[in-house]
Amino acid sequence: MTLITEITIFVLAAFVGFEVISKVPTTLHTPLMSQTNAIHGIVVLGGLIVVGLSSNVLDNVIGTIAIAFGTINVVGGFLVTDRMLGMFVRKPKPPKDDDEQPPPGSSGPPPGAGGSDQG
Repeated sequence: MTLITEITIFVLAAFVGFEVISKVPTTLHTPLMSQTNAIHGIVVLGGLIVVGLSSNVLDNVIGTIAIAFGTINVVGGFLVTDRMLGMFVRKPKPPKDDDEQPPPGSSGPPPGAGGSDQG
């Protein structure tokens, strides 16, 4: 393939990818992030295989870069997914204040809050 053909395919893939991702509802974002984490786990595994089977320096460098970037993406993706799932956790309800008790040592409600009318 020529360079122009490859650039055309890349640009078209970028447009299609943008259109597909922009139409994803927020409820599906977390499952898609999990799938992306799995794909980056495969990248890390591929980098480990490349480094393990390499015989020259360039293969070692490319494999190490793939391992580093794949690991960053996996860890970052799990942190973002965990944070997003934390937004769906229900918070405990605070206790109600209608059962107020007078502070210890007081003999009843404060003056002017009820009780006897001095009228």
